[in-house]
Amino acid sequence: MAVCDPDGILASPHEPVSADDGPALREFIAEVQPIEIVIGLPRGLDGNEGAAAQAARSFASDIASAVDLPVRLVDERLSTVEAQRGFHDQGLSIRQSRGMIDSAAASVVLQHALDTEKSTGQPPGEVLP
Repeated sequence: MAVCDPDGILASPHEPVSADDGPALREFIAEVQPIEIVIGLPRGLDGNEGAAAQAARSFASDIASAVDLPVRLVDERLSTVEAQRGFHDQGLSIRQSRGMIDSAAASVVLQHALDTEKSTGQPPGEVLP
């Protein structure tokens, strides 16, 4: 999980919430009051979508049907690698940073979405119907 400031400038990691915990997700959404939900779409390096991408699409569809907010899928290729690199640069091993990597990767995805929208004037990815 990641959140950004009200001005949409800086993404920050947030404590993870299990995708299977509907009440905790609803509580998180009510607490944060986002204007949009960005969900990473795990594509392969070749751009193709496999089983993980289909699971992300299914999860995003479930979220979209449960909230009255836009839900956007954004390419998350290499976000985990970038998050791991950041921890490595801080002197932490993969083992030491294991519990923080998913939230850091979510922050990378959200920051990329924010930066893309600022530079192009268009939000990245695709909005679910």
